[in-house]
Amino acid sequence: MKTLSTLVIVLTISVVLFGCAHNAKEAELDKFITSHVEKIKPMAKEVSLASWAAAISGKPEDYDKVSELTLKVRQVYSNPQEFAFLKDAKESGQVTDAILARQLDVLYNNYLESQIEPELLKKIVDLGTKIEKNFSTFRGTIDGNKVTDNEIKEILKSQTDSGKRKQAWLASKQVAVEVADDIIRLVKLRNEAAGKLGFDNYHTLSLATTEQDVKEMDRIFEQLYELTNEPYAKLKAELDRILADKYGIAVAELMPWHYHDPFFQETPLVYELDLDVYYENKDVKELAEEFYAGIGLPVESILANSDLYEREGKNPHAFCTDIDREGDVRILCNIDNNEYWMEVTLHELGHAVYDKYHDLQVPFLLRKPVHAFTTEAIAMFFGRLCRNPAWMQQMLALTDRQRAEIEKVSSKYSQLKQLIFARWDMVMYNFEKQLYADPEQDLNSLWWQMVEKYQLVKRPQGRNEPDWAAKIHFTIAPCYYHNYLLGELLASQLHNHMTREILKLESDKNLSYIGRRELGDFLREKVFEAGAIYHWNEMIKRATGEYLTPEYYVEQFVK
Repeated sequence: MKTLSTLVIVLTISVVLFGCAHNAKEAELDKFITSHVEKIKPMAKEVSLASWAAAISGKPEDYDKVSELTLKVRQVYSNPQEFAFLKDAKESGQVTDAILARQLDVLYNNYLESQIEPELLKKIVDLGTKIEKNFSTFRGTIDGNKVTDNEIKEILKSQTDSGKRKQAWLASKQVAVEVADDIIRLVKLRNEAAGKLGFDNYHTLSLATTEQDVKEMDRIFEQLYELTNEPYAKLKAELDRILADKYGIAVAELMPWHYHDPFFQETPLVYELDLDVYYENKDVKELAEEFYAGIGLPVESILANSDLYEREGKNPHAFCTDIDREGDVRILCNIDNNEYWMEVTLHELGHAVYDKYHDLQVPFLLRKPVHAFTTEAIAMFFGRLCRNPAWMQQMLALTDRQRAEIEKVSSKYSQLKQLIFARWDMVMYNFEKQLYADPEQDLNSLWWQMVEKYQLVKRPQGRNEPDWAAKIHFTIAPCYYHNYLLGELLASQLHNHMTREILKLESDKNLSYIGRRELGDFLREKVFEAGAIYHWNEMIKRATGEYLTPEYYVEQFVK
């Protein structure tokens, strides 16, 4: 099987031997790309390091530095003369070399979304940094005492007193009041920029520059909405009965704070068994490190540079960052030894191995995941394992009896998790689309309309607060959330291909992937090394034999 390195070498030799030299337009573009990479490469690394420092310190001066450096990078891409050159090259039809053409596409999209006048660009960058800083440093309070995100989640996971649950839920929303007005201002600024580029709004621009189409996304989300309506309603009704019994209230009295996280995007662990008990005396970091080593994708160097545990001032969430596209990949977590952080750690390391195992012979501009949702797919593929009975038994040294107990509920957990998340993602996608379409509308009511429609969760009577603004993604990852659901679709497609075509199994029963180096080899050779050389759907077809389809997700979790 040819690796991507071999393919790149063969293409290079072909040019030398057979005289397929660049034409004048291609030679000009090649020279531009070389110059651009020399300029942007150190700047991008500096921004990544500054962002990392800010995330782990929470210091205002660190965030100010991020804002300053980010603006400098954006200014490179806002150069109108360089954009005009790229536009001319793209429209000329003379760039036929596949690798050059792909780099041109990437550069064109990067420049397009940054064709913003300097003053407006500075406002967008500065305001975005200000909001992100507020999210990172804000701590909600309960009875006047500050609480961390992990403490709020623990209350919502374990507390049976409805009053205390409500206090925790309200604390999780307190940040929204601090940032909501700024987020709306940021949305308007982004829309202003998009309008000057000929787009209806920033949401439309954002999808276009990531090679997606609003109508196609609408079609996929509407299809999944229809397919999940009945099974979701049935499972949620069962869940509501269990929760109501647990709290000693009627089903009709269930409110948003009766679920196990602030947005009801995660699965309440209610079916006879709390999976946290299997992880509480284990080391989540060591488990993840052992697993990835076993499939031939070691992560020691990633973990060595990472920041893994909670402390004051540090960003309370989790993410992965590729510092330089040359191997310095890190994750930020706030690990606690429980099922949630086992999933998050496997998830973030999934992003990390995608970045770590790119082929260094691929051009710098293409040495990245082909799309946001393809890296999400890999992260989700691995994150799912934390509830796999076979995986848990082997990794946690469980008895057959313990595994049997997990198997009683694991399939229902998996289905419920996917359906809960899919419906939550529908809230985010549809709300954000309408947020950019009209930021002046009653967003507080719109949010709860979406929550009630897609999640079947009731709005608290008389509540009129910007609860939507408590979601950091509207600031740091605008028009991105739909990629999580697309990632789930691809994760199921990859799982099906691995099971049937690579491992030649009739089903995935008892499949844990532990020690299966075939998995690491397949992902490295067919997904990671390719970077962004191909369009995302072409990469998927080359890897699995089919373009992206919801068929395997529906087969795995909905039917």
